[in-house]
Amino acid sequence: MQHDAFELLAAAERDHWWFRGRREFIAAAIERAGLPASAQILDAGCGSGGNLPLLSQYGGVHGFEFDAHAADRAASLRVGTVNRGSLPDHIPFGAKRFDLIGLFDVLEHLEHPVESLAALRERLADGGAILISVPAYPWLWGPHDELHQHFRRYTAGSLEAHLTAAGLRVEYLSYFNSLLLPLAVAQRLRERFFGYAVADLTPSNAMNDVLLRIWRMERLWIPRWRAPFGLSLLAIARRR
Repeated sequence: MQHDAFELLAAAERDHWWFRGRREFIAAAIERAGLPASAQILDAGCGSGGNLPLLSQYGGVHGFEFDAHAADRAASLRVGTVNRGSLPDHIPFGAKRFDLIGLFDVLEHLEHPVESLAALRERLADGGAILISVPAYPWLWGPHDELHQHFRRYTAGSLEAHLTAAGLRVEYLSYFNSLLLPLAVAQRLRERFFGYAVADLTPSNAMNDVLLRIWRMERLWIPRWRAPFGLSLLAIARRR
């Protein structure tokens, strides 16, 4: 990710409707996954650490991040243990195994997604789960994806194929952020014609609250049931 984009995203991670909403769905998915009381949790590609406080509510938390600046920022939160690392070949923390491994909008950034998933599979404890969120629909590809250095956007089928090829069994897979998909489509079309700036990520406070409330409505069915469409995908997978 370009450095100026990273700085703005790190600043938005606390209050922006998308990050706040995603954390709520991550929490719901963790509860569905059913962790042991003394769970060990890994945030793979933890960025500036915005999810570490949430994950720490469910057990001992570790994180790793490729970008040195982001890793330092995450470590400064003093939540769990944060190291430098990368996928698929440089996962830190020795031979430690984890009850939950989170990949929260990380897989689309990886040049070798199947190899990365397979490497993380080897770090799962018995009965452990990998929890993943990714952006959906290749047809939504645009300047946003290029600025944030994505390699791909996913469909339910392509995400399941990558998980299966990595030796994982899909337990739950659904689109989410469905209610706001029309707004996202309109935004992507605007970007294609008029360009994209990361500053567009900052809505007014009133609009931020409205968007968060709309997304929260999906908690009525995610992760209880599966949605047939949405801006993102959410998956829980275990070692096959």
